[in-house]
Amino acid sequence: MTADELKALDKDVKRLKRISSEWASKLHDLVEDGLPARYEEIHGISQSTYEACKAWAVAYAKLAEAQKDLQG
Repeated sequence: MTADELKALDKDVKRLKRISSEWASKLHDLVEDGLPARYEEIHGISQSTYEACKAWAVAYAKLAEAQKDLQG
């Protein structure tokens, strides 16, 4: 992996972390301010939060592996 590819992957990991945090915030707000009245939103928001976190985890693992390969 080239240095530019590694930099792009690092940028993507940071972007995905931000998106995950935004979804986590929406989930938190629903729990704090919306329940029980907005209970029907739980599934959609939690699914989106899960998917965002999983996308981050996959990208993070790829970045960690690439960094390990560069060092070793």
